[in-house]
Amino acid sequence: MTTAKPEIKLVETEDEVTLSIGGEQAMQAWERDLMWASADLLCQHGSRFYEVGLGLGMSALRIANNPATERHTVLELFPEVIDLFRERHPEPPPTLHVEQGDFFEKVSELPTESIDGMFFDPALDMEVWRNEEIWHRVMPEVVRALRPGGVFIPFFSTKPELRWQYVPHFRTVRVERHTYEAYEHTEYTYGRSGYAFIQCFHKD
Repeated sequence: MTTAKPEIKLVETEDEVTLSIGGEQAMQAWERDLMWASADLLCQHGSRFYEVGLGLGMSALRIANNPATERHTVLELFPEVIDLFRERHPEPPPTLHVEQGDFFEKVSELPTESIDGMFFDPALDMEVWRNEEIWHRVMPEVVRALRPGGVFIPFFSTKPELRWQYVPHFRTVRVERHTYEAYEHTEYTYGRSGYAFIQCFHKD
């Protein structure tokens, strides 16, 4: 869901790797361990997974390479992000399927109870995150697509609070606490280091 086509580039220095979308830090390589922890948690709940937002592909590859995974589909809005990923990973695992599209349009097309888990990490404008109407419309579709016992895992938070966008749609939430250390100039965390929280929402 976007109104303008942003500039997308991969910024690499000797010590830092940043995916920049529209001049904003969409993802950085220091997130790897948190992405892997999220992916490993997801893979405890089945074999068929769905991911929203490709980013640097860290979680996508981790999920696709898990021995339990039969199929992992990743939906990415920006074709430039897909191109960057394919340049860096010309031979992805056969379980990984990357598609281009807008999640807010595609989510209603997901078959009912068709996936064991969804990892959710798209690059969205702040007005989308704050729009209650959007989340009240979209999250029931996410729950519908999950099988009973399936999970929804959004990207980690460095603030110890449950995300209001998802809480009304799940009765059970598991939270894991991890440590993190971001880059000196990371702009999207609450502090350069500390605790990060992975929230795992369960469909009963």
